[in-house]
Amino acid sequence: MKFTFSVLLFLISLSTVAQDQSGAQKFWKNLQKHCGKSFEGEITEGPANDDFRGKKLVMHVRSCDENRIRIPFFVGDDKSRTWILTYENDRIQLKHDHRHEDGTEDKITQYGGKTTNSGLTNIQFFAADQETADLIPAASNNVWWITLDEKSFTYNLRRIGSDRLFSVRFDLTKATANPSAPWGWKN
Repeated sequence: MKFTFSVLLFLISLSTVAQDQSGAQKFWKNLQKHCGKSFEGEITEGPANDDFRGKKLVMHVRSCDENRIRIPFFVGDDKSRTWILTYENDRIQLKHDHRHEDGTEDKITQYGGKTTNSGLTNIQFFAADQETADLIPAASNNVWWITLDEKSFTYNLRRIGSDRLFSVRFDLTKATANPSAPWGWKN
């Protein structure tokens, strides 16, 4: 009888732990499910003359460590961009790693922000941090957000106080062939 009661308490504690996961924890685990996969995207918001329009857009959830996920974002043949998400203390940080074709860092790189709370399972917001404000003063009012559900991943940018809005949606229901390594990476 004690064994059965102990097993029941163990199962209840597991259930409670699953229910006690924060939005950030659930978001992180859901994103990790896509590790190793690539998906095509399309611009859903942005200027009509945006350099991304008419080009093949691919995100590759290429590298997933326990606390870091790296997602290269390819725009046609341009392999300069990687979104770096870091999970720490129930907060998620988004940084933009920009590289030249030879792998060296661009002078505008490592900008982004960190969530101010644990967020929700399907959306995380990142307000521009001080490093971003120092590097790109005009971007000090940037807010990025990522949405994630079973069907799609969206990357979004709004510059508060301006008309600047950018959004790209990736279809998670159709994986595509993984691209070669982004600039600065080795296969």
